[in-house]
Amino acid sequence: MKLILIVILATAAIAAQAQKITVKGSDTLVILGQRWAATYTKTHPGATLQVTGGGSGTGFAALLNGSTDICNASREMKLGEIAEFIKKFKVRPHEYKVAFDALSVYVNNDNPVNKLSIPQLEKIFTGKITNWKQVGGPDLAISLYGRENSSGSYEFFKDHVLNGKDFAAATKTMPGTAAIIHGVAHDKGGVGYGGIAYGKGVKHLKISKTNNSDAIEPKEATVYDRTYPLLRYLYNYVSAAKDTGAVAAYIAWCISDAGQAVVHDVGYVPLSKNMR
Repeated sequence: MKLILIVILATAAIAAQAQKITVKGSDTLVILGQRWAATYTKTHPGATLQVTGGGSGTGFAALLNGSTDICNASREMKLGEIAEFIKKFKVRPHEYKVAFDALSVYVNNDNPVNKLSIPQLEKIFTGKITNWKQVGGPDLAISLYGRENSSGSYEFFKDHVLNGKDFAAATKTMPGTAAIIHGVAHDKGGVGYGGIAYGKGVKHLKISKTNNSDAIEPKEATVYDRTYPLLRYLYNYVSAAKDTGAVAAYIAWCISDAGQAVVHDVGYVPLSKNMR
């Protein structure tokens, strides 16, 4: 009987490894999700992961309609989204914090401005400040780059920087963070926002809570000591019914030391031991 049980468990383990796992959602998490997938499959032969973006809202919709196993999200699920999920499945989805992010504000490398306050950012992205000279920079028109409204970064920035106000009509809506980076890198007046792990070719600004407080650089140390003002968790969401086998094993690995080492390598901030 013991031998039969061992064979059954081994067969189940192989089947779990061989299962294809689909991951969809946050564009912020795409680069981490793809690196996780590449690293995981090296040590889990037969495992297949398909990782795509589209925005946190798109991921939540896919999780609700059953077209993805895991939703990557750069914001918490809203109460209305949870209510829809409970209505359909009679239980709320499982939520896992998988990393930290310091939401960053990017400007062109040639822009001499090195810091901004949240009140200044609110005025910039609502169209009240339109020239860099108004915030200590050159006499140059400000070009705004942002995300579509299905993006978790869009939602976070609107809630925590714009205090719920609408973005200026002049904001260029980009399909992903990489597109924002590309736009700002080629536009001397450009400014955009996104995950700390993005940003090659642009400058990350120091940010202060008020016009009179110290401006803080977005980095690992200021995330851990909670001094950087635009902190957020990054999440995995999964249906309770799917939180088994290969899916559960993969999520557990993402939160493990091995998975969190990848978080660090990509440029996000790993969870400390007591946060897992």
